[in-house]
Amino acid sequence: MTFETLTVERDDRRVVTVTLSRPDVHNALSARMMDELTTLAGQLAEDDSRVVVLTGVGRSFCAGGDLGWMRSQFDATPERRAEEGHRLAGMLQALNTLPKPLIGRVQGNAFGGGVGLACVCDVAIGVEDALLGLTETRLGLIPATIGPYVIARMGEGRARRVFMSSRRFDAAEACDLGILSRAVPAGDLDAAIEAEVRPYLSCAPGAVADAKAMARRLGPTIDAAVISETIDALAARWDGPEAAEGVGAFFDKRKPDWAV
Repeated sequence: MTFETLTVERDDRRVVTVTLSRPDVHNALSARMMDELTTLAGQLAEDDSRVVVLTGVGRSFCAGGDLGWMRSQFDATPERRAEEGHRLAGMLQALNTLPKPLIGRVQGNAFGGGVGLACVCDVAIGVEDALLGLTETRLGLIPATIGPYVIARMGEGRARRVFMSSRRFDAAEACDLGILSRAVPAGDLDAAIEAEVRPYLSCAPGAVADAKAMARRLGPTIDAAVISETIDALAARWDGPEAAEGVGAFFDKRKPDWAV
């Protein structure tokens, strides 16, 4: 299958590299990209690939939600907003439950949903000059749909350092928070990713899949009820006056009325 927003490469070891390929918009998550990632995750779950590497092209790993997709939420009905919430949630859960090792190659900045993508990876390694942030509250929104994966990765205590403030932080702090396992110079990133990939090539694929599934079962529960709660929370935010002011101010290139 040919993808419009992704580049997919497979080597002779059955290592698949998935590249977010919208560099002109910092690999922002459009509806098409979400659908393509969901579809691809379903294909990879059923094929004979051994390891999956998720990365981006350009200056950013992923800048979060696409601006056009965000703008469309203003004119959408509540039902349509719920559908879009399910689209994002479905993508995240498809990647989170992928029965293959998923390694994040964070080659640039990651904000909002981009942090969510890093957190659904089994391990993520980033370049040391990357900036990250959960920037939703600056727009009057909340990191709702990505929230279960962020909390599962960081733990509540560490997450609360950055979950509500929209503060940007560097790769070193992202390591301390648990989002990244390591931060390396850009020139060392490929070697660091290869060091994560190689051990899996000596492991039984079925055992790897079962071990990953067990780790998920023993960790925080992310089931249909939790996902539905996050979708409802995001939809409620979109319906409120703060989102209208915050996102409107962003598009108008001005400060929202609460900013000082």
